[in-house]
Amino acid sequence: MFSLRSPAPPLVAGLRLRGESSRALHERLLLVLAALFVILCALALAFAPSIRLSQWPSFGIWSLEFGSLQLLLVWLPCAVFSHYLLNRLLPRRDPLLLPIVLLISGWGIALVWRLAPAFGLRQTLWLPIGLVGMFAVIRAPGDLRWLRRFKYTWLIAALALTALTLVFGVNPSGGGERLWLGCCGLYFQPSEALKLLLVVYLAAYLADKRELMVVSSQRSVVSNQTGRALTRDLLPLTSYLQYVGPLVLMWSLSLVLLISQRDLGTGSLIFVVFLTMLYLASGQKRYLLAGLILLVVGGAVAYWRFDVVKLRVEAWLNPWLDPGGRSFQIVQSLMALSAGGLFGRGLGLGAPTAIPVVHSDFVFAAITEEWGLLGAFAALALILGLVMRGLRAAALARGPFRSLLAAGLASLLGVQSFLIVGGVVKLIPLTGLTLPFLSYGGSSLLANFIIVGLLLRLSHDAA
Repeated sequence: MFSLRSPAPPLVAGLRLRGESSRALHERLLLVLAALFVILCALALAFAPSIRLSQWPSFGIWSLEFGSLQLLLVWLPCAVFSHYLLNRLLPRRDPLLLPIVLLISGWGIALVWRLAPAFGLRQTLWLPIGLVGMFAVIRAPGDLRWLRRFKYTWLIAALALTALTLVFGVNPSGGGERLWLGCCGLYFQPSEALKLLLVVYLAAYLADKRELMVVSSQRSVVSNQTGRALTRDLLPLTSYLQYVGPLVLMWSLSLVLLISQRDLGTGSLIFVVFLTMLYLASGQKRYLLAGLILLVVGGAVAYWRFDVVKLRVEAWLNPWLDPGGRSFQIVQSLMALSAGGLFGRGLGLGAPTAIPVVHSDFVFAAITEEWGLLGAFAALALILGLVMRGLRAAALARGPFRSLLAAGLASLLGVQSFLIVGGVVKLIPLTGLTLPFLSYGGSSLLANFIIVGLLLRLSHDAA
């Protein structure tokens, strides 16, 4: 490993361009390594004998499959242009964010080609769309002050998206929960935009109320205009209402999502991320404890009132009671995890497609089966690295809003990854979320790239 301030290694020096910074050099080196990995994945799928996409001339037992190679035709230009544009727009950015994101997204698209070839091209085309969203955020004027200025606009937009989904929500498969908005054959999952808008609103709101929360938590003695010291009991009560109000609002919104749409994952994700941001803003453990009590109470009510929650909890406690019915997904997932071993069965050589909806909810099980325990740890390490770089941007950010925004976005990626991976390995009940950048989903990929664009902008401004 090398430091950003250390002399450039020989390979990096060979990639140096005139007038270029060490950050860009290090980013380019990491992008080259990511490109090698994505190329190997595409070639492995192209020559895997168990994959049958569009047929090309055969060579013995091997057949050249063109489908997965379309990934390279899109991914490589996206990587080159993204690196070039970031050098011009954000020269002081974090040089690790873009390579990590492009590597994970390339890996995820390769997994979609492997697990659900019919969706491979669609997911591939969402990559440049996501990058357009990322650069749109980077090029937004106003130094991100507009995000804080219109915080109530983001809250209203989030609530409006929830209301639209309740009224006009559809399911592309025809059955199950109606969590999508669609028109003319195109579908979008509003929950991806919902959680992003709420994080922006919460960062702005908590930044504005942070000083008041600290004062109320310490129950400090204030002075009136004549200089006489007195203890004001109304100040803590008023400030309690100002930050307990959002707590109750987030709890209520989580219950609304669960009751109306049976969306256990999004409701849990929003509430846990809010608790994290509230704790970071106030530093008070009692707020965190109160939120956890509300989470337990809401979970208990949902368990007794809604069959979908009860089924998932029972399948989590003992999936072997009904392995061929309601616990079929988790049982097949556990079998895939055990079949992978340390090094995996090889890309394209396993049988992860036996798991229903493996390309969305259970992509981590597919990674473990074909890439082994080492591959699973590598995927988790990449996501953890992304979260850590986001927290680093939060630590270096100027001002409470920027710090809370970066921390909230990083927490959003980390908590979502924990919830879905924990459900796949039977650590917690299944939540039905997607693994960021690895699972299938165009709206999820676009929202995650917007998050990365915000983190790149924040890291550049902090430097």
